[in-house]
Amino acid sequence: MALSPLNQRRWRNFKANRRAFWSLIVFGLLYVVSLFAEFIANDVPIVVNYRGEYHFPIFRFYPETAYGGEFRTQADYRAPEVQCLIETGGAELCLDDPDEALSEAAADGRVEGTPVVAGWAIWPPIPYSYDTINNLGGPAPSAPDSRHWLGTDDTARDVLARVIYGFRLSVTFAFAVVAISSVIGITAGAVQGFFGGLVDLVAQRLIELWGSVPSLYVIIIVAAIIPMNFWLLVFLMVLFSWTALVGVVRAEFLRARNFEYVRAARALGVSNARIMFRHVLPNAMVASVTLLPFIVTGAIGALATLDFLGFGLPSSAPSLGELTLQAKKHLQAVWLGFSAFFTFAIMLSLLVFIFEGVRDAFDPRKTFR
Repeated sequence: MALSPLNQRRWRNFKANRRAFWSLIVFGLLYVVSLFAEFIANDVPIVVNYRGEYHFPIFRFYPETAYGGEFRTQADYRAPEVQCLIETGGAELCLDDPDEALSEAAADGRVEGTPVVAGWAIWPPIPYSYDTINNLGGPAPSAPDSRHWLGTDDTARDVLARVIYGFRLSVTFAFAVVAISSVIGITAGAVQGFFGGLVDLVAQRLIELWGSVPSLYVIIIVAAIIPMNFWLLVFLMVLFSWTALVGVVRAEFLRARNFEYVRAARALGVSNARIMFRHVLPNAMVASVTLLPFIVTGAIGALATLDFLGFGLPSSAPSLGELTLQAKKHLQAVWLGFSAFFTFAIMLSLLVFIFEGVRDAFDPRKTFR
């Protein structure tokens, strides 16, 4: 679908802002890569070839018995026994002495007289998930090394894997909060400003009362009563963040509702909803877009703050706030603090640069060359 001339001008202005344009490319690549985090950092293979059959553990549950093992529980693909079963086609010697079984298979292609059906597995680049407990052979947290590029935390979980999953979680959380809050806030502000009068008066008093409720205390109380999860936290954040856009949208609609084109549309019998969202709302978008960076960064900061205080997502979740809390507890593990700091700094800086470019692109007074 072709863009309108107005949107084409906005897109040209955005591309002309080099900092915003390249920030969008970098952030988009990082976020798209994080969406496939299971293919980048995981403790199960992407695909396994066992006796000529292809298994996809990243999508399906396979018990150990599917590879000639003894247990019906999830196969531990990092265990030497399971790896030996896959490579030798299910040799029984793998359950007793996997090293000897692999040596015999490498020597003559047989294990105790049984021909070996060679198998293989393709692993993600980082063979650890965000909740994988690693056997370090030493105290945790451990410093960065060739196995764990950003080290491990105090429960021996890989920091790089948690950063990848945590980046995806934080950005997805912020986008969900902003999308829902924007719809509610813009609609409420449009209704108030367009109709004015008693509707505006009553709604404004209710918003003032609701805005005086301490949101952090409410979230802490709810977290103490109900086990917190992603969508419950999104719902609680939306309850208190939608009012941020009401004021600016209301002001724009109060200013524009008596313009000549609005009166002309009314005289032609155009419905109020069509006038509000087709003709007046585009003129109010500049003021709305100006506030979006603050809502996005505020949502990310709120999630990190709640996780840092222990009232956000469960501790097992890949949270950047929980990583920051670990950095506070283990000051000697400087890699934890650096990982959290640079992740937040890069993520928030890119978002602010992008929304600055969007704001300027929607401003008719600014033109970049």
